[in-house]
Amino acid sequence: MKGSQPGGRLRKPDWSSAQLIPITKNFYREHPSVAAKSPAEVAEFHKTHEIALLGDNIPNPINTFLEAGLNPVMVQTLNRMGWTAPTPIQAQGLPMALSGRDVVGIAQTGSGKTGSFILPALVHIAAQEPLGRGDGPICLVVVPTRELAQQVAQVANELGRPMNVRNCCVYGGAPKGPQLRDLERGAEICIATPGRLIDFLEMGKMNLRRCTYLVFDEADRMLDMGFEPQIRKVTDQIRPDRQVLMWSATWPKEVKSLAEDYLREYIQVNIGATQLSANHMIMQIVDVCAEYEKEMKLEALLQDIMKEKQNKTIIFTETKKKSDELARKIKHDGYPARCIHGDKTQQERDWVLSEFKHGRMPILVATDVASRGLDVSDIKFVINYDYPQSSEDYVHRIGRTGRAGQTGTAYTFFTPQNSKQAKDLVEVLREAQQAVSPKLQMYADSARDYGRQRNRWGGGGGGRSSGYGGGDRSYGGGSRFGSQNGSSRGSYGGGGGSSYRGGGGASSYGGGYKAAAPASNGASAYGGGASSFGAASNGLPTSFGKSAAGSGDAQNGGGARQSRWGGYSNGAAQPDR
Repeated sequence: MKGSQPGGRLRKPDWSSAQLIPITKNFYREHPSVAAKSPAEVAEFHKTHEIALLGDNIPNPINTFLEAGLNPVMVQTLNRMGWTAPTPIQAQGLPMALSGRDVVGIAQTGSGKTGSFILPALVHIAAQEPLGRGDGPICLVVVPTRELAQQVAQVANELGRPMNVRNCCVYGGAPKGPQLRDLERGAEICIATPGRLIDFLEMGKMNLRRCTYLVFDEADRMLDMGFEPQIRKVTDQIRPDRQVLMWSATWPKEVKSLAEDYLREYIQVNIGATQLSANHMIMQIVDVCAEYEKEMKLEALLQDIMKEKQNKTIIFTETKKKSDELARKIKHDGYPARCIHGDKTQQERDWVLSEFKHGRMPILVATDVASRGLDVSDIKFVINYDYPQSSEDYVHRIGRTGRAGQTGTAYTFFTPQNSKQAKDLVEVLREAQQAVSPKLQMYADSARDYGRQRNRWGGGGGGRSSGYGGGDRSYGGGSRFGSQNGSSRGSYGGGGGSSYRGGGGASSYGGGYKAAAPASNGASAYGGGASSFGAASNGLPTSFGKSAAGSGDAQNGGGARQSRWGGYSNGAAQPDR
């Protein structure tokens, strides 16, 4: 009925009078080699992998899948899939989930969370009574988006097929008929988005009477999208002695409140920081610019990216219209590109993602529909053409690169209209030990009156229209990616006398995109000498400089004309654009 609340026709069953089939939940038997680990060894493992635990009687981490007690068929399947050893979240999370207890797992995207709940689900399902006619799933996985639902279904297919465990994928934007037929044939695992799941429950086309293993994946994202009422309605339909696992990339108070309401005496594992944090394997570059400059900057950036051997790139926009416009322009410029967003049919989205995943189309333009759940391991570049509505979305967008232990680079265009989010962005950058431009820091310090701020970083430096030093593009002269000298065109490189990027030599965002050593021509911070932002290969920042911002008379500015980044020559204070 129009205007009714989601799940308004669902009634919570009276579980006190229901005849429930007994279930088994604890399947974990500690392997002798795991039991033999000393407290010091366990503590060292936790320290190495930045693992923090909360709760009592939490089992020790494992080093191999065999130590988890998985049957030989599952171990062979894992080997065939290339899963040679558990990731940190799997090493600690598998024993916790297999013990039958309620679990909260906090880890960044791309860390292996899916395996941490699908593998225990298969063990759980194998120990239960087989499904009868009209029975619903034993395992229910609730996810925020159809892309993530399809990703989880793919993993469930690969792991479950050798064990004859069936799954169905239930999500909106696709015909209901095929999904209902999958449910009617019987599926031990159901992966669902909240909206379509509620539809089927209200229609009486499925039930959760047999569900004993409940998973919420990307719980923080579901709450961000306003799905809390649906989550609570669904959970009320499941027997109270269920096992519940909640996985999330962040741990805001809303997710914690949901866990307190529906998980009993849960144990928790955190990988890395519990506050909002980005993958440290990603180099983050934030370009503070005007709105009208973004198209020109994107064009120049893509010219350099497409010269790279590994150039798979995803570009994020805030609106569907802008996504369509950019994809058309990029194709007009001669690069293969497609876009996906909520108005595309599921068939078209699946085709575009397949073309992108298999490398037949290196550039994907997308709205936030792809910021989570896009399982493409070799994306090397993420470009935030539009800054997202929240820093949480920023972290998940850039998390599309740097997956499975690889490195990646994220570029972000940040305009004055985004200034209210500068403080959160600076915190994310600093936590990941990334460069923070003075202009961005200024917005973070005084977001409320950014329009009245005057540029404090004029003056000095190199010879043309560069901000932060010589050269012809922003962030100093030199190549945007490669090792070129200070007289060359390009951005993010070392330029003649640039203070934000160390002078002349092979600098690319401090020390070279693939350079062996940092550029050095003076003792400036963010650049030469004992410089900052890294001498490492792959463009990853390694350390921060020791000297103050500025080299010679130039302080983070320069150029004889107005800088693209707001700097003016001779130190003249000028208003921001």
